[in-house]
Amino acid sequence: MDDPRVTLAEIRNTALSVDEVLQAVQDPVAGGIGLFVGVVRDHDQNKGVTGLDYSAHPSAADELRKVAGEVLSDEIAKVAAVHRVGPLQVGDLAVVVAVSAPHRAAALDVCHTLIDRLKQTAPIWKHQSFTDGSDEWVGL
Repeated sequence: MDDPRVTLAEIRNTALSVDEVLQAVQDPVAGGIGLFVGVVRDHDQNKGVTGLDYSAHPSAADELRKVAGEVLSDEIAKVAAVHRVGPLQVGDLAVVVAVSAPHRAAALDVCHTLIDRLKQTAPIWKHQSFTDGSDEWVGL
């Protein structure tokens, strides 16, 4: 059964909103919110990046929800995670995760754990295009 404290776990092909994810983890018991925003940067591996294209397996949203549920503990009020797919440009938001808790330490620790686990397990693949004309797939 899904835990109602996982308030948002989606894959989207539209622009992400930090405000939406923050709102999803608001809770009267929460005194702290840990937030991670992944942004497309202009370089990787000493090469200039022109853009990315994210692809996801149809099960990716289920995996986001599963991982979000796995990081929950009695110390956590709510968690939320949204990942973008499709073409992205430098500066676009690729992923936003947030965790709320009564105290900041738990919120920050679990936020860190959540993004790391999502990057390791979610079936989401990144195709990077570089300024030198080369490209690469990440996460295959």
